[in-house]
Parts: sequence; C-alpha cells; structure tokens
Amino acid sequence: MPAAVLALGAVLVLGGCTSSSKSSSSTASTPTSGSSPAPTASNQLQDDYERVIAQVLPSVVQITTASGLGSGIIYDGKGDIVTNAHVVGSATSFQVSLVNSTSLLNATLVGSYPDDDLAVIKLSSPPGGLRPAVFGDSGKVQVGQITLAMGSPLGLSSSVTQGIVSGTGRTVTEPKTSDSPGATIGNMVQTSAAINPGNSGGALVNLSSQVIGINTLAAVDQQLNGSAAPGIGFAIPSATITSIANQLIQNGKVTNSGRAALGISARTYYGNDFKPAGVLVVAAASGGPAANAGMQPGDVITKVGDTQITELSDLTTALASLSPGANVSVTYIRNGQTMTANVTLGTLGA
Repeated sequence: MPAAVLALGAVLVLGGCTSSSKSSSSTASTPTSGSSPAPTASNQLQDDYERVIAQVLPSVVQITTASGLGSGIIYDGKGDIVTNAHVVGSATSFQVSLVNSTSLLNATLVGSYPDDDLAVIKLSSPPGGLRPAVFGDSGKVQVGQITLAMGSPLGLSSSVTQGIVSGTGRTVTEPKTSDSPGATIGNMVQTSAAINPGNSGGALVNLSSQVIGINTLAAVDQQLNGSAAPGIGFAIPSATITSIANQLIQNGKVTNSGRAALGISARTYYGNDFKPAGVLVVAAASGGPAANAGMQPGDVITKVGDTQITELSDLTTALASLSPGANVSVTYIRNGQTMTANVTLGTLGA
C-alpha cells in the first residue's frame, strides 16, 4: 500500500544491550583464508542504533491486502496491530508477516478511523512471544532528536532509515485517494528519515526505543513533476495513536477523537465570480457549538480566529490545530452583513 503523499509547492491539498563508549579504531585484522574481517570501527551512537533496532524491529510487521502492502506496529500481546487507515482501505481481512517468522498470519479488521488515518487489525491466532511496542510521550518530542523509521518500503520488510525530528505540531492534509478521504491531521511529527511507499503504518522511533509516531506521509514537490521532496516526511504522534487505538480495541469505534469541531455540516461557498469565498453552513446540530453561539444554516464562515477561511479545507485545517473546549471567534456573513460569534468548540465524533 503506497504511503500517502503530501503535495508541496503551491497549495497543501492533501511513508540489545546497554551501550557504552568505545574508541574507534582504523586497524584491521588480517583475514584468514575463506573469511572476512569483522568491522572494528564502533562508537556509542552506532551501538545505540543497533540496540534500538534489535529492540523495536520485532514489533513492526508487514501487512498485505488484496490491493497492496504496508506496515503495522504490534500494539499488545493479544494480537492487536495499529496501522494507517489508508493501509487497510476497505479491506476487512489481511495477511501479516512477523519479523521472526516465514509464515503469513491471518488478521481481521477491528476498526478504522479515517479522520485520523488510523486503524487496528487483530491476528486471528496470535502466536506466543509477540513483542508489543513501547509508545513514548509525543509531547516530549523535540526538533533535533534522532529518529529511526521502520517498516516495509517498496516491499522490503524490516527496513530502517534514519534522520531527525525536523518539526513538531504540523497540521497536514493528505491527498484524496481510493483508500484515503483526504484527512487533515494535526500535531504531526515532521522527520527527515526517509518514508517511502510501504512505510505507511510503520514505526517512527527515538533512541530510547520508544515509538513516537506512525509513518504516514511522504512529501512530493509539484514543481518537480511530483518527484520526491527528500527529507520531508510526517508521522501521526503517539498520543493520538494510543487514544484512537484504545477506543477502537475497546469499542470498535471512536467516541472521543480529541479533535475540535463546530458541530456543523458545511461545504465550500462560491461567490459571484465562481471562486471560493468561504464555507457555507448547511446544517448546525441542535445544541452543538455553532448553534449555541447563534450560528445557523446559510451563514458563510470567512474566518476562524485570525485564520482566513476560503474553502472547506481551510476550515478543516484551522480546526485541526485547535482543541475541544477552546473558545474561538468565528467570523461569518449573514444576509450580506459580517458578524462574529464566540464559539466554544466541541469534539469531532463525540
């Protein structure tokens, strides 16, 4: 299953043991007949890489569907595996390959939440010795921290790439595909670790052997005919992963997404020049945030806080960067008059 792709260039429309310091050496031992010398150069960072890979890679699996393949992370000892919603697509049955096994294991869908591009599948007959991943605190992720991306890029299972955290708190919109509705996801981790098709659903890991995100998005540059934009990838943060996965496992659905909402149905509004000019409120849920603030169907939203709203994707992006319970001013037009409402945001999917 290809990694989702982020379009860049114009509009964002929418992959051990304890280490110790060792001195490096350039002295090579003399090879014996029929054998090659073992590497002699070593340092603490290399030891850390090898330790993390040994500890975490057994928790990363390859997921195969009828239409392609992707990656996943073992979530618990019961056989639950978390991955991207766009990896599972519309499928309900899967084959899973573990790092330490040559057999394919059957799995079925537990639940999917495309709004955050997350899903959980479960092994039908979980083997003993599963290695659930340890999820870190994504709130402590900082720019410059070293990261390793683990998954199955281009079908190459158990592959690892390395980079750093390039940014945090990114709000990114995926492109719409047959397997993705074009979700807008907030608070994503940006990394320079290479994310390629097949990496989706795999683990972004820190040097403490903790999963800090799920590899989800690789960037392309539209000014270069859609070719890869090197060193720009995005991962869904661990806080979102654990919240959504726990709800899917317990309830089969998400009842508290942690995402802000206005409680409206809406579409892009086009002005007299047939250009996007705001977001039209088609319906406002009774007792919902917008309705409680006095908004009603027919209103055209033009601004949320200081963010200009021209089309529906602008509104989705603005809300993705906010939290439920936050108070925000919403500027809208009603019968040709500009008005403002102070709205206490609700929760999407509640």
